[in-house]
Amino acid sequence: MPGLAIVAMCVAAAVAYGVAHDLVTARVCVEYFTVGHPPVFGTDDPTLLALGWGVVASWWVGLLLGIPLAVVARAGSRPKRSAGSLARPVGVLLGVTAVAALAAGVTGYLLARDGSVFLVGPLADRLPPDRHAPFLADLWAHSASYLVGVAGGVVVLGSVWRSRGRAARGRHASAA
Repeated sequence: MPGLAIVAMCVAAAVAYGVAHDLVTARVCVEYFTVGHPPVFGTDDPTLLALGWGVVASWWVGLLLGIPLAVVARAGSRPKRSAGSLARPVGVLLGVTAVAALAAGVTGYLLARDGSVFLVGPLADRLPPDRHAPFLADLWAHSASYLVGVAGGVVVLGSVWRSRGRAARGRHASAA
């Protein structure tokens, strides 16, 4: 059961992040969700889109982190880590991811505004020109969230594994 608690915590954290992220980005450019995604929810309300896409686009990320995190936190004879002990590293990961998403979104917006990056093809044709820069801001923010989330997840996995090794060495040293 402790392993399932870790997985559940990661899924809940990813969904909370996804909803919060989408509550912001849906207000920056609702077209990112209404034009750039299939019409899954049948609404153009930014709050409803953020709630729907925040869940749909992030629960699986939490699962992809949670399963290996449960393994590296619980498997073997090393001292075990609980879901509660992993809340801080997962929270730090989400905080770093949010900062990266903000930086990427601003960068994407500024580059699009000055013409350094731009939309092409049918997507560019479907959006009014004044919505291209906000759309690209959202695209860059979302891309950064996935990239930093995956890379940071690998860092968290390694950190948790190493922490269990340090705890095991400390336990052996105190027993001697």
